[in-house]
Amino acid sequence: MALSEGLAIIGFRDVGDLNEFRTLEDLVATLQAADPEASIHRAANLARQLWAFREEMTVGDIVVLPRKTRPGQIALGRVQGPYEYRRLGEEMRHIRQVSWERTVPRSAFGQDLLYSFRAFMTVCRISRNDAEARVAAVLAGKADPGLVAEGKFPTDEEAPILDIAQAAHDQIIAYVRKHFTGHDMTRLVAAILEAEGFKGTVSPPGPDRGVDILAGRGPLGLDQPVLCVQVKATEEPTGVTVLRALQGTMSSFRATQGLLVSWSGFTTEALREARQHAFSISLWDQSDLVQAIYRTYERLSPEIQSELPLKRIWTLVLEEQEG
Repeated sequence: MALSEGLAIIGFRDVGDLNEFRTLEDLVATLQAADPEASIHRAANLARQLWAFREEMTVGDIVVLPRKTRPGQIALGRVQGPYEYRRLGEEMRHIRQVSWERTVPRSAFGQDLLYSFRAFMTVCRISRNDAEARVAAVLAGKADPGLVAEGKFPTDEEAPILDIAQAAHDQIIAYVRKHFTGHDMTRLVAAILEAEGFKGTVSPPGPDRGVDILAGRGPLGLDQPVLCVQVKATEEPTGVTVLRALQGTMSSFRATQGLLVSWSGFTTEALREARQHAFSISLWDQSDLVQAIYRTYERLSPEIQSELPLKRIWTLVLEEQEG
C-alpha cells in the first residue's frame, strides 16, 4: 500500500491524531497513561518515534523502506508532504506523502548501512558513516561510496548485528554478486535446477536469443514440465519487456513453464503483470536465488560447492527487544 499509494505509513494504531499534541512531553504522558505497565523509557521511546515522524521529517528528506514482502529489496524515496492522520481502507493511519523513486537490491549498500536499516525502531534517523550522502548516491543511480571494493564493505565495530541470520544472508548475497557475474550466474541457476531434478542445456556466453537455459524432467530432459529460463545479472530491476519476451520464447519452444531470474529484482509493472501468469512463470530476485541455493546446496555439484563454500550453523533465537 505504501508504494502504490505514494505514502510512508507507520503503525501505532492505539495513538490518535498527532496534531492534537502540543509537545513531546504531552505525547509521552498520553502513552504512559494508556499503558501504565509500560516503563517511562518505553513510552518515551515510542513518543520520540512518533514526534520524529510528525516534526523532524521534512519535505525533501530521503526515506528508506526495507521491504518485508520482498526481503531482498529496499525502496527509496523523498518526503513530499506534512504529517497527516488519514483514513486508509477501514483504518485511520499516520502517514506522510512520499515519492518512491527507486527500488534497489540490498546488495546496493554496504553492510554497515544494512545493519542500521535493521534498527528495532520503526522511525529513526540514520546518520553515522555518512549515511545520508551514501543513500543519496544510490537514490541517484550511483554506487554506494561506502563500498570500498566490490563485495567488500567498510567495517563498523560499533554497529550491532541485530539479526545474525540476515547478516549472514547479506554476506552470501555479496559473495554471489562478486563471484557469479554475467554468464556465471546463468551457470549457477542451471546447477540449482539440476539439483532440483531438471536436465537441460545452457546457452553459451553472448546473445542467447531470448533463452539462457532450456530444461526438462527425465533422463534426457524431455519430460514435462519443459522450462525456459532467462537470467538477468544487471544492477537495474528487470522490466515488463523482458517478461513478455520470455512469454514469446516459451511459445516458440512450446515450454509449459518459465523462470525469470533478475539479480536486481523487478519493476512494479513487471510484478503486476507476472501475477496474471502465476501458474506458468516464476520470478526470482537475488533473495529467491540465495534461498534456492540454501535449499539445494547439499545436492549441488562439487564444482559449484567449491566456488561457493557454505557451512550450516546453529544459533539461539532470542526475543527481540521492544521499541
